[in-house]
Amino acid sequence: MAHRNDDDGARRRPTDAPAKEAGTAVSFPLRVGAIDLGSNAIRYLAVEVDEHGRQSVLAADRIAVRLGHGVFVSGRLVGEAMDAAVAALAAMHEHFAALGVQHVRAVATSAVREASNGEAFLKRVQRDIGISLELITGSEEARLVFLAVAARMPLGDEPWIAADLGGGSVEVSLLDGNGIIWSESHTMGSVRLLEELAGAGDDPGRFRRLVGEYIDTLRLPAAARARPIAGFIATGGNIEALARLAGVDGGATGIGLLPLATLRGVIDTLSRLSYRQRVVELGLREDRADVILPAAMVYERLCTLAGAEQIHVPFVGLREGLALDLVEEVTQSRAYEDRHEREVLAGALAAGRRYLFDEAHGAHVCRLATSLFDQLRDVHELGATDRRILLAAAMLHDIGSFISYKRHHKHSFYLISNSELPGLAPREILLAATVARYHRKAEPAADHEPYNELGRSEQSTVRRLAALLRLADALDRDHRQRVKRVVAARAGKELVLQLDGAGDLLLEKWSLQRRMDLFESEFGVRVRLGDEARRP
Repeated sequence: MAHRNDDDGARRRPTDAPAKEAGTAVSFPLRVGAIDLGSNAIRYLAVEVDEHGRQSVLAADRIAVRLGHGVFVSGRLVGEAMDAAVAALAAMHEHFAALGVQHVRAVATSAVREASNGEAFLKRVQRDIGISLELITGSEEARLVFLAVAARMPLGDEPWIAADLGGGSVEVSLLDGNGIIWSESHTMGSVRLLEELAGAGDDPGRFRRLVGEYIDTLRLPAAARARPIAGFIATGGNIEALARLAGVDGGATGIGLLPLATLRGVIDTLSRLSYRQRVVELGLREDRADVILPAAMVYERLCTLAGAEQIHVPFVGLREGLALDLVEEVTQSRAYEDRHEREVLAGALAAGRRYLFDEAHGAHVCRLATSLFDQLRDVHELGATDRRILLAAAMLHDIGSFISYKRHHKHSFYLISNSELPGLAPREILLAATVARYHRKAEPAADHEPYNELGRSEQSTVRRLAALLRLADALDRDHRQRVKRVVAARAGKELVLQLDGAGDLLLEKWSLQRRMDLFESEFGVRVRLGDEARRP
């Protein structure tokens, strides 16, 4: 799968191009591959999909490469782990080629995300193997895992608490059959806990006490406790291993039920055994035997906080979600784009509510901005990913007022750039933050940080999206949503805007006149209101 690299080396999803129309021919059977480069192991999956959407697994495996070794203490990927990861990825690449896999998506999570030399590692993988590794946020991990879980078990309308534990972090989400309501990423992965608390030595009992005190800081937000939940769902290799230790499998439904009391018994057993005893007596893999106790304690803590008596274990995870997402992207581009936008919108809405934003204004500006985007595609020539960036920026452009109305555009940049938004890659979140920063006051300038740190193509994208956002925000100057609709039409060197709304809209028209300069300079057209005379 081709990825576009901006001139600064940033990686963006292949949906930068305009989405394919529904019904675009796809050759079946279709073969796709997914790679999850985690902190404790690399997992891959290859599936074949027929014309009816039925999937069959061609290959699935886990390679024990602890890429997170040392990262959570030193902040750098170690050479031996990187070499092992590159060798494993090369073998997967060859395996996929032998299987005739046509599309691949590969992602890296917390270890690479946090490493100071993570970008150099990504470039090495691209150069040596030809695989474009995509760095994803914890929220994006949660989104992809949700896809896999929702395909395995019916979620319904009642909320569930879900936890996906990896080597570097645990993603905790509140979700239902419609999607993720909120998600949070905590730096309490199994490898991280093992390495940060290594001072406990070889005494399993002392280590258990130390981990227990450490994870006692985990809390669930008030939103998770606002109403009864349907249950607690856990994903990740460790919960699957714990379920099997307890004699629990997926059965006919593929979903195992692990009683909380049974998990506590397994924790007691693990805390009495040394690392070597866990390998010999319990048959655990060597790269699982050391991390399984802290993982079990995190799951136990979250299940207790959720008020659940048992854990639903669907035996699916990130790689299955990756494969599902990729299949939908390749076969149903319009449906994929619609779902992806809904996910970005839901994430932006949740972030805005966290900062007590003016929801009616944010949602209205978002509608106006995306409407202008759609009407002016032949003018701005931007794609589907850029539309999602604009959507997030428009919804959240005013959240900086949570800090202070004065300079709130700059505060909005800070809050958005330090948020995780499902459906957007880290670089795309930065672009959304930068677009929001320019919804008012000064236009983008070469001496502005961090605008001047963006690549040339990214700067162009920011200017174009900010130009659209400034127009949309001007049309709701008083936050009363008086402009119900705007119709934009290109007429030679002019862009004519026809406003449909309540009253004479004098304030909105005045504000629009003050905000059109960036649009005019960026696109080389004059903006004129439909009821105004032409400007000389």
